[in-house]
Amino acid sequence: MSLQLKIDYPENLPDALQQTREQFEQEAKMAMAVKLFEMKRISSGTAAQLANIDRVSFLLNLYHYGVPMIDLTQEELTADFDNA
Repeated sequence: MSLQLKIDYPENLPDALQQTREQFEQEAKMAMAVKLFEMKRISSGTAAQLANIDRVSFLLNLYHYGVPMIDLTQEELTADFDNA
């Protein structure tokens, strides 16, 4: 089961961004998914579901938003190498 979120936006906003309505709405979903992922509130899999794309595509598109795929501190990275 999925729920639906309704967001009101000005009718001319997609035109102002030189996008179709569908392109704008997909970009808005992707932006929300990316931000929640960046904040570490949701996993990449959940973010991909929210954006209605597959996980690999979601991860590969993160650079468009300036968000790294993997955001580990030096300590976390060292611990991962030590445990490998």
